[in-house]
Parts: sequence; C-alpha cells; structure tokens
Amino acid sequence: MEERNIEIDLTALQAILGVNFKDTDLLLSAITHRSYLNEHRDATWEHNERLEFLGDAVLELVVTDFLFSTYSDKPEGELTAIRAALVNTISLSVASEQLGVNQYLLMSKGEAKDEGRARQYILANVFEACIGAIYLDQGYDTARDFIAQRLFSQTEEIIKQRLWQDAKSRFQELAQEHASITPTYETVSQEGPDHDRVFTIGVYLKREKVAEGIGRSKQEAEQQAAHSAIIAKGWN
Repeated sequence: MEERNIEIDLTALQAILGVNFKDTDLLLSAITHRSYLNEHRDATWEHNERLEFLGDAVLELVVTDFLFSTYSDKPEGELTAIRAALVNTISLSVASEQLGVNQYLLMSKGEAKDEGRARQYILANVFEACIGAIYLDQGYDTARDFIAQRLFSQTEEIIKQRLWQDAKSRFQELAQEHASITPTYETVSQEGPDHDRVFTIGVYLKREKVAEGIGRSKQEAEQQAAHSAIIAKGWN
C-alpha cells in the first residue's frame, strides 16, 4: 500500500514539476530525506544528498550563465553577490513551497515535525535534489528551463531592493542609523555530521533577538540572519 501511495504522489509531483521522468526512482530519491531511510530499512532507493550535490552545481552554472548574459554591465563581484542572493536557502525554500513540494517529502516522523528554519533548509535541499534528478533524467536544457521558470523572475526584485548587498554590512549600517546599536551574532544551534553541518545563528540588538538565519556555514547563517533582520525591522 505504501508503494502505491508513493506512485500516486510521484505522478502528481511530476505534474507540478512539469517534467515526465523516464526513471521515476530518481524523483523518488530527490524527495527522500536521509532520516526516512533510517525508519524504512526495506526501502530500495537512495536518499537525496547526492542529487542535492549535483543539483547545486547545475543550479550555480545555470544562474551564472543567466546573470553573465543578462547583466553585461555589472562587474564580477556584484554578479557573485546577486547569484548568492538568488540561490540562498530562503529563495530556494520559497520556490519549493510555491511548487507545493512540501507535501511530497519523505522523512522521519521527527523531521516531519520540524518547522521554521529547519524546514526551510530541507525544502531548499529538495529543490536542488529535484534539479539534480531532472538533469540526470532529462538533460541540461530541461534543468535550465526548470530553474529559469522558478527563479529568474526574482532577479529584478533582488537588484531593485539591493538584496544582493552584503546583508551583515547593510544591517549594521541601518542598526547604527535607526537604533545607534551594533548588531551581535550568536550560534543558536548546530546540527548534522561534520561534512554536512547546519548552523542556526541569531542576530541581536542588545538583548533583543531580531531574527535567525540558517546555513551550511556560520558565515552563510549570519548573512541570512541579517537579511531577515532587515525585513523584520521594516528597514528594507
């Protein structure tokens, strides 16, 4: 019965992704969190970490090519910052939510209860894993078109709102301007093995925790926290 439900889910998932897979096991792996296999030892497919690794590389190439071709007047440093804003955890998790991927995730009961930043990270990983699966099954052009439809429309808003700027530097400027306070950052939690560590960082104005950020490094998490803090304070 479980396998039949998975087949139905995969059919619906292919419809929302807009891709008909030749090998649906790739898609099944893309939506499978490592924790699911720990509770389902009889599963015959892999979790999504290898596909996520591949999808991350495809995503970076596609976005880099798009930015290089579209914004010929911008220098390398600015293009790098815009790319980082376009493919960060928040952007990718939002793209997953907009697709409706959330309801198809296979994970342990414990992981399924996670909300907030932890869920954002899982959704972002699944988005990259789906890209990896599409690339393997359909090729580069289909993967590029999938990414273009879900992410490229955000680029103009990122540039208009200057969201590509270093968020920590920008938040510090704004905090000094509005509150005469220098922000501080503290590690809220860190999870996962050494090769796949996830950090949650809080940003504070004195004792007030303004926002949190999540990332694969403390630097990335701090940038995410600063970006969220600017929005939380309405300083954007």
